[in-house]
Amino acid sequence: MATSRATGVLTYLESKKNLAGSACGLAGLALTLAGVAGAYWPVVIAGLYGAGALIAPPERTAPPPFDPREELGVLREDLGRLRAYVAEVELPPGAEEALAELLELYAALLEPGWVADVLVTEPEAVHAVSRAVRQDVPESVDAYNRTRWWSRMTPGGESPEQHLERQLGLLREEAQRVTAGLHEVEARRQQTHTAYLEERGRS
Repeated sequence: MATSRATGVLTYLESKKNLAGSACGLAGLALTLAGVAGAYWPVVIAGLYGAGALIAPPERTAPPPFDPREELGVLREDLGRLRAYVAEVELPPGAEEALAELLELYAALLEPGWVADVLVTEPEAVHAVSRAVRQDVPESVDAYNRTRWWSRMTPGGESPEQHLERQLGLLREEAQRVTAGLHEVEARRQQTHTAYLEERGRS
């Protein structure tokens, strides 16, 4: 407890409030030495110190460090849990194949390496993959799993299988757009590096 108290005192001594208050207090001391403060010099010095401490800007609190690669690590774990979940669900052959291909695409995007290194620099792409893995795919599979039982009691209309395959197709198109966007990012980096080398060669 004594250590934390000493640390708190040291922190305040180094704070902007104390530095500003001390500067104003020194001004009060100068007034005292000049004979302006008179018999009330302690009050003048204390008042100027307090005023300086009040007008000092507040201390800036640094934001917590955040490593985007940690988010990808957690997302890989969530993808593993999603695979375990869908493995327990009975799906029609077409949807099962489409889902397997989609999950493989997500796994390739998240696999440690240069693709993940590009992905981590694109927050919108990370958000799209995260939303698909944690929300879109589980909800699509769960909705199919629940709806197919109702369709047996009330046949007719578009089948749950068709809805699921359409949803998986849309998710695959989104994943392909993410992949194409990452490819463009990497291509622009390569072009920028080429232009840099060409400029350096001319100079």
